[in-house]
Amino acid sequence: MGTYKNYMKLLESWPLDNTKPGRDLAQHIRDQIKLAFAKGEASEINREQCDRYYTSLKRICSNHYGQIYIRKFPSTASGLTKEQCNLILTPEALQFFEEKQEGIFSLMVNEVLHYLEPSPGKIFVDMTFGAGGHSMKILESSPNIKIFALDRDPIAHQYALKLSEKYPEQIIPLLGRFSELPQLLCKYKVNVNSIDGFLFDFGCSSMQLDVGERGFSLSEDGPLDMRMDGFRYPQEPTAAEVLKEITEEDLAFILKIYGNEKHAKKIARAIIETRYTFRNLKTTQELAQLVESVISEKRFDQLGRSTHCATKTFQALRIFVNNELNEINYGIVIAGFYLKTNGRLVTISFHSLEDTIVKRHMSANITETVANKIPLKFSDYGKQYTLTEMKAFNRIPWKMLHKHVITPTQEEINRNPRSRSAKLRAITKVI
Repeated sequence: MGTYKNYMKLLESWPLDNTKPGRDLAQHIRDQIKLAFAKGEASEINREQCDRYYTSLKRICSNHYGQIYIRKFPSTASGLTKEQCNLILTPEALQFFEEKQEGIFSLMVNEVLHYLEPSPGKIFVDMTFGAGGHSMKILESSPNIKIFALDRDPIAHQYALKLSEKYPEQIIPLLGRFSELPQLLCKYKVNVNSIDGFLFDFGCSSMQLDVGERGFSLSEDGPLDMRMDGFRYPQEPTAAEVLKEITEEDLAFILKIYGNEKHAKKIARAIIETRYTFRNLKTTQELAQLVESVISEKRFDQLGRSTHCATKTFQALRIFVNNELNEINYGIVIAGFYLKTNGRLVTISFHSLEDTIVKRHMSANITETVANKIPLKFSDYGKQYTLTEMKAFNRIPWKMLHKHVITPTQEEINRNPRSRSAKLRAITKVI
């Protein structure tokens, strides 16, 4: 029953949805079945299991479940009421959606609200809107607040557009990078020294990590893309294109600096050698398996859980492809121009490279708006400065709002393990 011929004949009766290019379930199943039979993987599945899959697919193609659960509620994707959905979903799924609706996945919400101090009439810029968790909490905390919701991810921008329908004239969606903010704000005639608060939540969002097609995930296979902008800039290289053209020396440097990978040279050599052995790396699983074959040691995170040995490699490539550190540096500079005196800047960083840039700006350890590579205590003591230079050094525009760096509570880490490395810093503009 569950043969290749029967599978494909069944799928021919399932029409394709051309409105979902690259996301249509019927086309995805067609491709996966062809790939499985081409590789010979289908022969490994026993007959009983193959027949069971065929029966399930037949029910979907014949709209078996659609006839049982008739669409009666046109305003939802499923066509069912909330009560009907609750009857269908498992208790675990219900708990997940309830926690997500409560904003449990928005990191350090109470701390963000405490330091931003939202009040009626204030204007904020959420520089990393994502799914809108922080912005939602800010809007709920006080009436008559306006938020410019910036994100370079087109999917996140869709979330912002949807939220702007719920909060018209309060949420203003902006699609772009940190460095593009001045041009975007010009359209709304926003002047410098007019914003009450900026929020940065650096790093890769969960909705990017959990989707294999974006190329960020180690657990989900997909094209080795890693561009946060999606297809907005098709001329910019993907991670796969970088690995295809980069030199071994440059690749080792990227892995060492951006990923803090101690086996950077070994991994770089293995990646370069793949060009001369079989083919270029094109998927996330191919890269992850290659790194795993090079590094034999077991690695653990701060919670003592086992982590994939390619995690640092993926981080380094993601930072390089998206030019993240330069964007962070420029984003903080822009925030300084647009913030009012006594305006607040809150940052959440997830690794030392991001956090270091924030600290350099806080201590005014910058040269021509660029964060210096080393702390002030390691500077050259033999160098002499003019009076003008000394006045510029002492003109620090920021003041810390807390004594020590703020980290998530253990309870929050248990609920959201990805928050374990987060560091929150809050500063206010004094000049």
